[in-house]
Amino acid sequence: MSTLTPKVLFLVGLVLSEAIRFPHRMRHKRAMQAGLVRDSRVSGPEFALDLIAFCGMELLPLVYVFTGWIDFADIRLSLPVAAGATALGAAAFAAGLWLLRKAHAELAANWTPTVQILESHRLVTGGIYARLRHPIYAAVWLMALAQALLLHNGLAGPAGLLGFLPVYRIRVPREERMMQDHFGEEYRTYRERTGRILPRRGGAFRG
Repeated sequence: MSTLTPKVLFLVGLVLSEAIRFPHRMRHKRAMQAGLVRDSRVSGPEFALDLIAFCGMELLPLVYVFTGWIDFADIRLSLPVAAGATALGAAAFAAGLWLLRKAHAELAANWTPTVQILESHRLVTGGIYARLRHPIYAAVWLMALAQALLLHNGLAGPAGLLGFLPVYRIRVPREERMMQDHFGEEYRTYRERTGRILPRRGGAFRG
């Protein structure tokens, strides 16, 4: 297998993920311009978290794909191991893209890129959200895992997992506190029957 193949697969996945996100980012931008944000708990560290994630999941991988600057950290794998890692990476990216698209479609105008509540915000509890409270984050974890499997480099490969970890650990509890503040008992009950990024055992899926 050519060393170019997993890099191309990563690029295709990255482009598709951005294509899925783009219309939702534009819709949120219009909501911001219209002053439709009811509660915003964005702080200075939020921008630092986003920068860390961007560097780990986009900047460093793209540097690796398009330059030879960090080739010194390449991991030499046997052909069968490289092929297996590439196949698993492609599958993980495909699963992440499917979940990202589904979660965005079901959350629709309730999505915000950071810790915010919009004027029209409602608690979405159907579809994939009947099992997972944060399916978009689950999708990002899958894509970060795919990056580690596709980019056989000690720096670029794990950078996505390491870059996204602080976002997940810090932002998710803050988002859940805000949802609890706004939706009260309804959110508490919802939280008790769902998992964050993995389904809670015994939960029912409502399509």
